[in-house]
Amino acid sequence: MNDTGSNAARHLRIAAIGHPDSPATRSPIGVDAAGGVRHEVRTFRRLDEETDAAAKYFEHHGITIGTRVLLAVRPGPDLIIGMFGLLKLGAVPVAIDPGMGWAAFRGCVRQSRPSALIGGRKATLLSRLPIADFRTLRHRVMVGGASWRQALSAAAGSPRPLADVGPDTLAAILFTSGSTGAPKGVCYTHGMFDAQIEVVRSTYGIQPGGTDMAMLPLFALFNPALGTTTVTPLLDPAKPLAADPAPLVAALIAEKVTSSFGSPAIWGKVAEHCVAHGLILPDLRRLLIAGAPVSGELLTKLRVIAPHCEIHTPYGATECLPVTTITSDELLGEARQLALRGQGTCVGRPVSGVEIRVIRETDGPIATLAEARPCAPGEVGEIIATGPSVTREYDGLPEATRLAKIADGDRVWHRMGDLGSLDAAGRLFFFGRRVEKVRTADGDLPTESIEPAFRQHPQVFRCALIGIGTAPDQTPTLVVEPRGGHYPADEAAHSRFIAELRDLARVHPQASRVQHIVFQRALPVDVRHNAKIHRLQLAKEWTRRLDR
Repeated sequence: MNDTGSNAARHLRIAAIGHPDSPATRSPIGVDAAGGVRHEVRTFRRLDEETDAAAKYFEHHGITIGTRVLLAVRPGPDLIIGMFGLLKLGAVPVAIDPGMGWAAFRGCVRQSRPSALIGGRKATLLSRLPIADFRTLRHRVMVGGASWRQALSAAAGSPRPLADVGPDTLAAILFTSGSTGAPKGVCYTHGMFDAQIEVVRSTYGIQPGGTDMAMLPLFALFNPALGTTTVTPLLDPAKPLAADPAPLVAALIAEKVTSSFGSPAIWGKVAEHCVAHGLILPDLRRLLIAGAPVSGELLTKLRVIAPHCEIHTPYGATECLPVTTITSDELLGEARQLALRGQGTCVGRPVSGVEIRVIRETDGPIATLAEARPCAPGEVGEIIATGPSVTREYDGLPEATRLAKIADGDRVWHRMGDLGSLDAAGRLFFFGRRVEKVRTADGDLPTESIEPAFRQHPQVFRCALIGIGTAPDQTPTLVVEPRGGHYPADEAAHSRFIAELRDLARVHPQASRVQHIVFQRALPVDVRHNAKIHRLQLAKEWTRRLDR
């Protein structure tokens, strides 16, 4: 049965028909004495049958088409089965980052108003606490237990008909990480998922039969629809940077992983482990790194440990992903020199079907595209994007939608919240978040116009440009997180480190505007990628410390 409707779950059904006995998931079940990871394997046929069984099980527990379901399941087969079971049923999964903190998590639940929960034992028990944010829950389904396993093992018979939905039917609510504000629920339709699947397939040449290890759980959900095998990594999604790279590398090698997605922080740990132990990843053919700018040093290491791999750094957001993409070859060429001189980090050209523009900054809403003022080539402004995968609204937040979206006939443009510029060849250069630029009496300083020049120091793990004081009279200050073992031990080492940073940044015409360079052992970062720096939080902390 090859369903031709609009339900996004049909892509799994198509994969199960096309290559039923190919492995769909490889899930870790333990580590042997030699450090190898043992995996449980599911075929596409079995995954399709189990997601049918899950849909039936959910329906038995009161979940129907349109039901909002808080999906609180750990990464692995149960997450994939739960997600596709809900899509097949026409229910609406609500996905929230588990590591954003209890208060923020509760805020997302309160905002999305789910009437059902699917989760493990811990999540189910927590949801029964007398907390007002959970008062909308009417149905709870615990996965992972005996009843769940029994329900999945009963899968058999003809494929279950998929819920009759249209391309504009709400399919899921995915929350942003909230790295520069409160997390917001992004409304995805079945048609938007279709567009995302197609753009990922065509942009990166993904074919059935590949093996993927996604270091971000939600990205693993694309694999069943693309016909590729999902290898679940051994890491805690709430604490990805605490992951031991050894089992990650062991699985990448043993399972012959051909493709992976992850943040610079995760792949930095993998690269360091491989270099330290003389390991290479011979089967890796495609690597996508996103979430924050990627250093030239990391790209160079990755080219050594994955000699047959093409490395991409896509640019996008939860509201529209991907928007542009660029390969490491281009990033390490002329684009790197431009970044060091303050001309922004190149994030490539638009992917198929996506259109981007750079417009003059506007603080309030922009009702229609006719009201937006375009920037000239090379002029820095705010980035906007449109296309079939670009989402149209936030869940229950009309004011946030009004501020972030621009009407254009049947199309909607999303305001990325980022600064950028377009060159004459149509390449987009990223200059950082709008709200994080430093505003001084001598003009604005976007973060990504300054940081690359200092980030190239071999002892700098990451750094952040912040503004001390109140805009528009802020003092540009660079906060540096040194690599392990390189924190300046005394005043002499402190002064020497600063002098080296200043000397490296001489090529940058505006680097001298940075008035203070200070050191901090660990910069605050987002929970999703462990790479986006919370610069506004840093600015508040250092303003208190330096203004004493």
